[in-house]
Order: sequence, then C-alpha cells, then structure tokens
Amino acid sequence: MEKLNVVIDNVISYGVEFGKNLIAAVLIWYIGSWVVKLINNLVTRALNRRDKTNHPIDPAIKTFLKSLISISLKVLLLIAAISALGIETTSFAALLAAAGVAVGMALSGNLQNFAGGVMVLLFRPYSVGDFIEVGGFMGTVSEIQIFHTILLTIDNKTIFVPNSTTSSKELVNYSRQEFRRVDLTYGVEYGTDYERVKKVVERVYGSDDRVLKDKGHELFVGLISLSASSVDIVVRAWVKSGDYWGVYFDMQRKIYEAFNAEGINFPFPQLTLSGEVKTKS
Repeated sequence: MEKLNVVIDNVISYGVEFGKNLIAAVLIWYIGSWVVKLINNLVTRALNRRDKTNHPIDPAIKTFLKSLISISLKVLLLIAAISALGIETTSFAALLAAAGVAVGMALSGNLQNFAGGVMVLLFRPYSVGDFIEVGGFMGTVSEIQIFHTILLTIDNKTIFVPNSTTSSKELVNYSRQEFRRVDLTYGVEYGTDYERVKKVVERVYGSDDRVLKDKGHELFVGLISLSASSVDIVVRAWVKSGDYWGVYFDMQRKIYEAFNAEGINFPFPQLTLSGEVKTKS
C-alpha cells in the first residue's frame, strides 16, 4: 500500500510539474508569437523609412532580410518553448546533431535555395520589379525570399521559383537594358512592289513616337526571304524596354490596316500542280 501511495504521489508531482511547464511553454509560444510579429512589423517599418532617405535599401534585400529575420525568430521561439517544457536545450541540440545527416539530406534542396538566394543578392542578375524568364516561366519579380523568388505573370499568376533555379539555370532579364528591339516579319504576295511596301512600313513606324529614331537605333526594313507563298519583309525597330509589348501588338494592327488601305495583299498558302491527268476511254 505504501508503494502505491509513493507511485501516486510521484505521478501527481510529475503531473503538477509537467502542467506548470506546459502552461509556461504555451504562454511563451503565444506571447513570443506576438513579440515576433511585433519585431517583424518594426523591421518592416524601419526598412520602409529608409526608402524616404537618400540611401534607400534595394527591394530585393528588403524582402530577403524580412524573410530571414522572421524564420530565425520563429526557430528561437520554438527552442524557448521546448526548453520551458523541461527538455534540456543541450539534449535537444544533441538530438538535432544526431539527426543532422538525415535532416541535411532532406533539406538539401532548401539549403541550395538559401545559397542561391545569397548568390542572387551578391551578383544581382535581377532585382524586384524586373521582368525575367527562368525555368520556363516569365513574370515580374515581386519578392526575393530566402528560399524562393516570387514571380507575378502577365495573366496575374503567382509563381514560386526556387532560388537554386534562378542562380543555376539560364535566365533572361528583359528589364536589364534600357532599350529593346522589336523584330516583326510581314508576308506580301509575289508581284507586290517591294519599294512601295517599304515606304508604307516606314511611314507607319515613323508615325509612332515610341519607335526610336536617333543614331544607333535606326529603323531597318529589308526583304528577308522568298518563301513558298510569300515575299517576307522583316522590320526591326528599337524602343524603350517598357514600350516593347505595346509597340509589338500595335504595329501588327497598324500594318494590317495600312496594307488593306494601300491595296497590299497578304498571301494565302498555294500549291501549284503540274502534269496531265489522263483518263481511260
């Protein structure tokens, strides 16, 4: 009977102690979560205030720092909560070290993404606001986080591209250069006067203020090929990078309207058959 009482007393003592630790851990977690949120807000405000100074912080660095600080604080909060449960943090660290190989293998992709994010910030192949193409996706960079770069596509999709991809794969930055060249090809019927077509094209492109006309950015119009059913005229025009798509689509419409007004016909695929057809009598 005495042994049973001792066991009951021990269970009660352990339960009371564990209950206290559990309450402390819950309080630490909830209060700590509020503190982490507060610190994140303060960091965000501090970074935003720098935008109003003469030395603003690059948007890419801002998003990377906010993501890094948020994750680091949550890890520290988790360790504090575990410690409040009565689990020695040294034992917890030893447990993590023992599982380090397995965890490292499982997180190798994220570690590569983290390293890729650091490489992006160091070498700056792109920044927030740039329009890029990488890994088969095209979009505007909205954020650079510690593991992913977030792209916003033209049709308003949000794509999370791993930083390991952006730092190791071929990447096209359409915003890096101030000017871009619009290349378009128009097909006309055989027998059409080339010089007439050229003058119409030059008039249409010359009337658009977005098409550059200064030295080094001259408009080029040339006969590029004699295709099976058409004479192909290539046009190369320089524009500011921000005007690229506007000029690209507008010129398709304007040339179509101008050719119709001038009586310049667009070709249709044709097939010429030769030889006699013999029939039995």
